[in-house]
Amino acid sequence: MAAQKTDDTAAPGTAPGAAPDVAPGVDLTGRTAVVTGALGRLGPVWAGALLGAGARVVGLDLSADVPAPLDAALDRHGHDRFLLLKADVTERADLAAALAECLSTFGPPTVLVNNAGIDQPPSADGESWRFGDIPGEVSAGILDVNALGTLRACQVFGTDMAERGHGSIVNIGSLYAGMAPDPRLYEHLAQDPPFLKPPAYGMSKAGVCALSRYLAALWGRRGVRVNTLSPGGVLGGQDRRFRELFGARTPMGRMADTTELTGPLLFLASDLSGYVTGTELLVDGGYSCW
Repeated sequence: MAAQKTDDTAAPGTAPGAAPDVAPGVDLTGRTAVVTGALGRLGPVWAGALLGAGARVVGLDLSADVPAPLDAALDRHGHDRFLLLKADVTERADLAAALAECLSTFGPPTVLVNNAGIDQPPSADGESWRFGDIPGEVSAGILDVNALGTLRACQVFGTDMAERGHGSIVNIGSLYAGMAPDPRLYEHLAQDPPFLKPPAYGMSKAGVCALSRYLAALWGRRGVRVNTLSPGGVLGGQDRRFRELFGARTPMGRMADTTELTGPLLFLASDLSGYVTGTELLVDGGYSCW
């Protein structure tokens, strides 16, 4: 199984200047947060924001190569508040071992960001199939990491939170949990077969939203809130034509910068959203309103 990197319906971009890690008024000092897929494209965004808000962060990934943005966040906020553990979300034993290490090093987790995921960003260089030819193992791998991996992490870390009576779980969804990818966004890619966004990706993210509602109902009276944060298109190396087409399809006329995701994440993770559970927060520049 490949390293479980951040979910990418896209990543960084258009907003000028360096934005802060943390939204004003958010204080997670003394709390411990767990981020799965912590070293991928969006994992460092979530981890950096949580560190900036004062939390201790346990990052789970299959890799050990800390990317530059996260390393910079650690320089700002303290390497001693970040613990990186090797863990595969397809293996419940890995998650149980990570929970034990978290408890012994930083204490009980009160925030869980389920971010580990497999995606296929638009590219003329990647492997593609016609719909009828998509290998079963490709779809199964996406579902196992994105949907079942989120379920396993909730079973391990979320159950611990429910037993202790406090916690916030933020499951990372996607715009494509509720909308189909527009094939016209990919028609300019010179590829045969034509590029297709994997159908299992949207299936997995719809399942994540359903899981958030299920657990919100199950654990609401046990002090655990569960929500989905669903980014739309996020800048991250896409070709110019794709960015233009996506922007034209979006009321705000552009894709998101990763810095624009931190406020929504910290809102859901913190007490600012103390009466919010079972919901999906779309951060999509209005894409879904058309």
